Amino acid sequence: MTVRVRMAPSPTGVLHVGTARAALFNWLYARHNDGVFVVRIDDTDLERSTKEYEEEILDAITWLGLDWDEGPRVGGPHGTYRQSDRFDRYREVAHQLVESGHAYFDDRSSEELDELRQRAVAEGKNPAHYIRRPERERTEGAIRLSIPQDAPIVFDDLVRGTVSFEPEDVDDFVILRSDGTPTYHLASTVDDVDYEITHVARGEDILPSTPKHIVLTRAMSFTEPVYAHLPLLFGTDGKKLSKRHGATALSEYREAGFLPEAIFNYLANLGWSLDGETTIFTREQAIAAFDLADVSRHPATFDPEKLTWMNGEYIRAMDTARFEETVRPWIEKGLGREVTDEEWERFRHVSALVQERTRLLPEAAEITRFLFVDIDAYDPQAWEKVMTKDGVATVLDRVLEALDSVGSWDHAAIEEELRKLPEQLGMGASKVFQPVRVAVTGTSVSPPLFESMAALGREKTLERIRRARGELG
Repeated sequence: MTVRVRMAPSPTGVLHVGTARAALFNWLYARHNDGVFVVRIDDTDLERSTKEYEEEILDAITWLGLDWDEGPRVGGPHGTYRQSDRFDRYREVAHQLVESGHAYFDDRSSEELDELRQRAVAEGKNPAHYIRRPERERTEGAIRLSIPQDAPIVFDDLVRGTVSFEPEDVDDFVILRSDGTPTYHLASTVDDVDYEITHVARGEDILPSTPKHIVLTRAMSFTEPVYAHLPLLFGTDGKKLSKRHGATALSEYREAGFLPEAIFNYLANLGWSLDGETTIFTREQAIAAFDLADVSRHPATFDPEKLTWMNGEYIRAMDTARFEETVRPWIEKGLGREVTDEEWERFRHVSALVQERTRLLPEAAEITRFLFVDIDAYDPQAWEKVMTKDGVATVLDRVLEALDSVGSWDHAAIEEELRKLPEQLGMGASKVFQPVRVAVTGTSVSPPLFESMAALGREKTLERIRRARGELG
């Protein structure tokens, strides 16, 4: 049997990290088993679904490196992979189920149903009883699936083990609305049958819907797929992940300067482990080891700080040439223009040092901005903390004198001259070098000072120190 799994996003919003993690687990399972990863668009909500959201979702999973074998942009043997193109098929199935006795028309109003629900509660019955099959035949209205009452609905979940639902706890649910549009339950189940999905791995928040999908699949005379309900993602406060914990959309992490391979690695760790010890691993290692049966049933904690740490590890592991190629668009984005070849050579003098200090790509752009623009203002906090101290003017005067003695303008020669000053001035090194850093870069955070001065060049370095000295009066 060929393993066939699917990702079925709804284009009513952006792709959240929880959905991305589910997609990743499905992708890994398909690749581990030489199976097929299907992407289909669950857009039965015609009012809220948009093409823009669909494209953003597809772009996000492409960026994450989850290539799909069937679906939008790539096609496949099933023709369309968009639910809005398949409404006739869903109506056909719904009416077939009525004909076979597995479903029925129900034209009762919401008021009638509310009254029946209240009656059930008053009689001490399960509220599910309020929508049991009406006594008289109906030929219009919504179509409900009839839930057999003869036995529990039992299935083996790859993550949660054996799961059982009592039939009286499952409503006779609507599969086709009175306006002819399918519900999520019908469309999703029919697609899983038609696209021959063998395994459905999705969030455990969907678990209450699973008995409905099983009954519906069996009513269509098919065997349900194997289910794996993945643990939910929680924030570091132990509560379900939401906007209050920060960014939840994958696009927000992309825009913040995270690498796709770091996001891939981190999401793979949420509810699954390569070997119980290894935190950082390649996608090839993950593919070789992944099994849905190894996924934990316990909630996973999404910690942005750990993700940021991991991103820094991936940045530092790059070869310098790739780092430069990766970070250049971020530098140009921050500047609002392209950098010249001369400017880029300045950056390359310090790129390896910048790489060691970068956790998010925009950080590299921020701490090297002084190489590409003139300083028109100093960071207020840095100026107040560093440049208002006693003796700073004297320090800058002596620094300018020392730099006049530098022959070859490179970091070793610069350092040799400036390292003499703390002892000569009877001051700590930071009290000498921090004012120079603020004068040269405009801030107190930069790549190593001597390398930064060498990269900037003699003329600009001296000009900036003289200007800062002038600001001091």
